[in-house]
Amino acid sequence: MSLSDMQCRAAKPQTKPYKLFDSDGLYLEVLPSGVKSWRLKYSIHEKEKRMALGIYPNVPLIEARQKKTEAKALVEQGLDPILVRIEQKQIAALAQADTFEKMALEWYEKQIDNWKSSYAEKMKHYLERYIFHKIGGFPLHAIKPLMMLNCLQEIEKTNPDMSRRLKGACSQIFKYAIATGRGENDPTYGLEVAFKKFKKGHYASITVDEFPDFIVKLYDYRDRINRKTFLALRLMLLTFVRTQELIHAKKTEFDLINKKWVIPGERMKRGLPHIVPLSRQAVEIVKELITLSGYREYLLPGYFKPREPMCNHTLLMAIKRMGYKGRMTGHGFRSLALGILKEKLHYSHDVADRQLAHVPKSSVDRAYDRAQFLPQRIEMMQNYADYIDKTYLEELARQMSKT
Repeated sequence: MSLSDMQCRAAKPQTKPYKLFDSDGLYLEVLPSGVKSWRLKYSIHEKEKRMALGIYPNVPLIEARQKKTEAKALVEQGLDPILVRIEQKQIAALAQADTFEKMALEWYEKQIDNWKSSYAEKMKHYLERYIFHKIGGFPLHAIKPLMMLNCLQEIEKTNPDMSRRLKGACSQIFKYAIATGRGENDPTYGLEVAFKKFKKGHYASITVDEFPDFIVKLYDYRDRINRKTFLALRLMLLTFVRTQELIHAKKTEFDLINKKWVIPGERMKRGLPHIVPLSRQAVEIVKELITLSGYREYLLPGYFKPREPMCNHTLLMAIKRMGYKGRMTGHGFRSLALGILKEKLHYSHDVADRQLAHVPKSSVDRAYDRAQFLPQRIEMMQNYADYIDKTYLEELARQMSKT
């Protein structure tokens, strides 16, 4: 005879455990402590086993019977319901352990050998700053598209380009999880259609015609900024390297006798060493910076943290204070130099572009890229520096004649 819910409720504890049987091996065990436990007796592979199904009344009679039915169905398939339960718990525990942050850091370690150290540092910083504090603690299976969209749109408000880059990185992390059997889908798929339209612009740069006034203002501004900042701007103008390449320059990279600066491949965008011929003006600036930096490793040590390189915002702030906010950037020196070299000094694009260390865009460009053009570049860099000096003196004379 099957149990009723009234019988389960009315069962009182005794000095010893006793059982109230329902049907098909299901029974309620009443302990002296008053705890009432559902248990199922079943046989599998010629062995008798008992399985706990929960505590009454948290698990009512109807639910206990449903659990019994599910367990019996597994037995009919030759599966031990106790072992199936253990497996399910382990899978659930692993799913909870596979948080987005854990998976992202595992993916990061797999990629780090293929990246330049500077890029690897930036990627980790961006994930920690923008992503981990939002979704890092969530299990992968719990992260839904709407959750990802909210996270990325928050970044988009202040940095549209960064939101798109991190969307791509997160997509790679989810794909890595799928490939390693710990993820089921990529919740970033298709989210780009929900982003605002965004066109990545070029770095601001003055034109060749605006350069004469700029160089006069730079020299006029020298007494209002730190000497190292002024020299750094001049060296940037003379070498037109990328800002990160300049501020991370180490003294050991400079050969002043042979007037050249060899930037190691790990600090270059393409991962290849780059030779920067130094004009006599650039050599004098480097000599002074070496003296100013003392025993520090970097040519341009930071003001507040001299063991680290100068902050990349230092040069940009100086340019803004000169009155060129939104009109000129550190990267803009590269566009300016290319314009002067081609328009004013009439150097070929191949020689000038090789000095800029641009990434080749086509097979033809890559063929030219094998040529170093070093003799031409040595001459070009000196002529370029002389042009800057000549332009400064001519424009200064012109402006003084007006006053």
